[in-house]
Amino acid sequence: MPPLGVIKSALERTTETLAAELAHPSGETPDWTELEWRLATAVAAAHGVAPLLSVCPRWQNPAWNRFIDSQYEHVAQRHQRIAALLDRIDADARDTGIALVALKGSALHALGIYSPGERPMADIDLLVSDAEAERAGHLLEALGYVPSFASWKHRVYKPASGKPVMSLGEHRDTPVNIELHTRIQERLPVSVVDITERVYPRDPQPGINAYPSLGALMSHLLLHAAGNVCGRSLRLIHLNDISLLASRMLRSDWHVLWNRDTGETPWWALPPLRLVARYYQHAVPAALLYELELDCHALLRSVSRHQTLTQASCSELWIHAWAGFEWVRSAREVGSYVAHRLRPSKEARQEREDMLRTQLWLQATPWLKSRQWLRIFTLLTRSVPRMDTMYVVRAALAQAPAART
Repeated sequence: MPPLGVIKSALERTTETLAAELAHPSGETPDWTELEWRLATAVAAAHGVAPLLSVCPRWQNPAWNRFIDSQYEHVAQRHQRIAALLDRIDADARDTGIALVALKGSALHALGIYSPGERPMADIDLLVSDAEAERAGHLLEALGYVPSFASWKHRVYKPASGKPVMSLGEHRDTPVNIELHTRIQERLPVSVVDITERVYPRDPQPGINAYPSLGALMSHLLLHAAGNVCGRSLRLIHLNDISLLASRMLRSDWHVLWNRDTGETPWWALPPLRLVARYYQHAVPAALLYELELDCHALLRSVSRHQTLTQASCSELWIHAWAGFEWVRSAREVGSYVAHRLRPSKEARQEREDMLRTQLWLQATPWLKSRQWLRIFTLLTRSVPRMDTMYVVRAALAQAPAART
């Protein structure tokens, strides 16, 4: 294992190069070291863009090309399974009179924004009304799914049979989990932003429904990205999603971001849109960014002006003790934020236990099992690497050398 400082620098360099290449493909092979080529596979896998890079102009590195081609094949085969499962869910929901909305990646594929094989889908996200949530759960169980765990955002169902596959990136045999939502909401990091009414159709029909509009889909993509920026878990594929959808939108489509009935403003949309604008020039209307700046509080507005993909994602190697602090908007939220950091709620502790039980990459590390005071003390006294990042780094370093021609 190279020194962590060397890994940190290599992750930043490869992340920013991949982001630039995906946004504006050139085909110019990077002048990377052997370590950087290996870590580039970790970055591409973690950010969900390896299969997309396979349809960009080729770099002169056979091992790299084999990796991205393999990822495309795995994602394409996995997409067939997901599409077939969505068809079964749609048919059964029609028969039982349950209205569902297929979210995020499923919706982007349905619009033809991506072709099969280009965009990975970790799972299927479905939105259902509170009144029909229990029946929707029974529908999934009839399809061979069992409840895995529940969080404040969703309930997760996993196949009754099938085991997770330990691999770098996507694998065709990875079980397809289903996340069932009754609300579309994010904690940023204390206050909850809820846009369910903008996402759920006004007149839903039995079966799988589309979003009410492109603006509604964009609202969800931006709120989801905002939650990930706040938690430093953004992925490059999120920015790519937003840029491609933005290219189809008219100025009037963006009005959905503002809730005219309640006066709520989309202050949370500025950081992800600024990141999109940083890498995908001309994807975001300048006038829209100006309007959002007026709604966003000063600290977040200032931080987001200079933030990079590396800083907002798992490519930032170190855990930050006060990650997301720039998102708090009042003295009361500051107090809640600090209290939650020092003494996590029962719900937060349960979420941590669920992660330890269901995420294989966490089970070999003692960090989440440590007492909260010990974690805080450690973070304040030394740099601690992120477990999710180190998992893909180790997997990438275990691969065969990426020899160049």
